[in-house]
Amino acid sequence: MTRYSAAWLIAAAGSVGWCPLGSAASPSFAHSASLSQSPLVMRLSKDEFRIAFGLAAAGCASNGCNGVIRYRVDWKTDDGTVRSELRRVSYSVLPHYTRAITVDRQYFDTAEGAHTTAIIKVSVGSITCLEGVQPSAEQLAAINR
Repeated sequence: MTRYSAAWLIAAAGSVGWCPLGSAASPSFAHSASLSQSPLVMRLSKDEFRIAFGLAAAGCASNGCNGVIRYRVDWKTDDGTVRSELRRVSYSVLPHYTRAITVDRQYFDTAEGAHTTAIIKVSVGSITCLEGVQPSAEQLAAINR
């Protein structure tokens, strides 16, 4: 799949939305979210990337949920410099839906766009999941810890 095809699919999924759950989820489901597939990396220029995360959150269908994905990116410049950065991106899953997508925009370079960079690896460290679409002050404090 080319990067343009992947970008189109992500745009289409975001604009159309995901299929809603037919009935409310059982209250016994714990609020949790996980990746539905590996993160998708799209190059936009020599040092600009979009990293897309597909989320599965079946336990969030009744009230929705929100959270933060903490991830690590290992990248390399064309001169051989290797770096690793910790990043985070927030997400929301609307009520009555079981999936969502979030995209993070990143620039990776050591000298203001002087190098062409390559992403070596994206690895997810943790995914927080809190009930409700809009985080409360308490939930924001918990996410930022």
